[in-house]
Amino acid sequence: MTPMTFPERPEPAIDSAERPMLEGWLDYHRETLVAKCAGLTDAQLREASVPPSALTLLGLVQHLAEVERYWFREILAGEELPDLYSTEEDPDADFTVSETATWAGTEAVWRAETAAARESAAAFGLDDFSKGVSSSGKPFNLRWIYTHMIEEYARHNGHADLVRERVDGATGV
Repeated sequence: MTPMTFPERPEPAIDSAERPMLEGWLDYHRETLVAKCAGLTDAQLREASVPPSALTLLGLVQHLAEVERYWFREILAGEELPDLYSTEEDPDADFTVSETATWAGTEAVWRAETAAARESAAAFGLDDFSKGVSSSGKPFNLRWIYTHMIEEYARHNGHADLVRERVDGATGV
């Protein structure tokens, strides 16, 4: 195992109110994902390193861009948007990475979606319900969406830990 110095992440405040606390933890986990990708080549980011899984670091970033779009823009704000990567025929295509996919392009899409997510969330209070609904047919309040997104990133950052360690031996963050 190779210890590596990863980029700094914003440490969530220990004494903030609920909304800044939720936003802080979400941003912390967002930047943890970016840190897990730091210093790798595009080929390494496309490497499925934990057989038999086809999971890659770049695929995780694509997936989380799609998740940001879905929860904050489609569900919360009620926007009608096409999927970024998934299709009706392949709902898990957001995890599939093409041979030409790059960190620069994938990170730009992800950063655009996180910026749009922040903008959508700014128009809602924690107790406000979403304009859209998921397959359950029920709306979600912003508090639930924040909590779900923290869980989503935390789970996938665990996957990223394993994939990264197998790619180049780096651990940490």
